Amino acid sequence: MSSASSVAPLEQPPLSQAERVVDTFVAPSKTFSDIRRSAGWWVPWILLAIASLAMVTVVDKKLGMEKVVENTMALSPKQAEKLDQLPADQRAAQIQTIVKFNQAIAYSYPVILLIIVAIMAAVLLGTFNLGFGAHLTFNQCMAISMYASLPGIIKALIAILAISVGGGEAFTFQNPVASNLGALVDPSSHFLYAIATSLDVFTIWVIVLTGLGYACVTKLKRGTCMAVVFGWWAVVVLAGAGFAALFA
Repeated sequence: MSSASSVAPLEQPPLSQAERVVDTFVAPSKTFSDIRRSAGWWVPWILLAIASLAMVTVVDKKLGMEKVVENTMALSPKQAEKLDQLPADQRAAQIQTIVKFNQAIAYSYPVILLIIVAIMAAVLLGTFNLGFGAHLTFNQCMAISMYASLPGIIKALIAILAISVGGGEAFTFQNPVASNLGALVDPSSHFLYAIATSLDVFTIWVIVLTGLGYACVTKLKRGTCMAVVFGWWAVVVLAGAGFAALFA
């Protein structure tokens, strides 16, 4: 004889890549649990790359990189003052160099994102495996970070919409959407401004998803995983704010 209590619980059915993407927004635990089965991460990276290139193209066509550079320089009055002290021809040449550099960085962001995520994956792989006895693979860490980064697509779409309807005159790539506390802080106070812009709705969303992802894959307590991820994020934010203040 058999009883319902003796039946082993069914495993979650495998998810397709499309289901993983959708579930990241509506049922993230399903997506991250599925990473234990398959650690593929190319689909979210491709989607993020498309969104990034779409935003850069719209910015380039609607606003122009010169305007973006002008907006960025307005946040660093000292650097703008140094440029203004140059002869007109040298200043124009310097501005064009900055514009071309920013343009190259913007269009190559998908590759930069891949490098950043790889570094994050390596750091968290070491932290969880060495510090907490987890048995993660590098690809699992890449998958967690890539899927957790998907809210960035929504942020890019909001920026595209704002620029397309005639807004975005103060656009910068560092702060494309007013979804953080940057508006409450004077940009000339570089340390505080860097911290304020880091306290961003989409950034927090990504971090929470990342912590949840590691909890699902490692089976460690959710609070522990959140503490690790938020801890590393705080280190990066403080270091970045320090460099922003130092080289302002």
